[in-house]
Amino acid sequence: MDWCRYRFRSTWDLPAVPDKVYEVLSRAEDYPHWWPQVREVTSVDDESGTARFRSLLPYDLRVTVSAQRRDPANGVLEIGMAGDLEGWSRWTLRPGGRGTWVLYEQEVVVRRPLMRRLAMPCRPLFRANHALMMRGGRRGLETYLEGV
Repeated sequence: MDWCRYRFRSTWDLPAVPDKVYEVLSRAEDYPHWWPQVREVTSVDDESGTARFRSLLPYDLRVTVSAQRRDPANGVLEIGMAGDLEGWSRWTLRPGGRGTWVLYEQEVVVRRPLMRRLAMPCRPLFRANHALMMRGGRRGLETYLEGV
């Protein structure tokens, strides 16, 4: 088992139509306005940028992101990541539930040296940290969607 490789999957049920949710999720530079753990997003151009995020643990993760797929007709947004995390993440949206059913998937390899050294003993803590970040994102997005 590669202790530095992670696969995450989260589902959210949001009270807004898919087009509105897609529009908000497609504006990554606005994530810090509604997702408390996303501290900074800087656009480089229409297809790439940098992001800094931090959850409960006392360290920031920094990544360079690049758009891989933008498919509003099928409700898919996907990015590639490099930096402290290397891999990809994807949003998939479908009508359902209270308005929009959202699936978030991520596959990454940790590249940050300290996290690699602590990979085996701290894996449960890293996974819990990610779960807290996703919970904060869902709550923040739901509140944000109520205001737009």
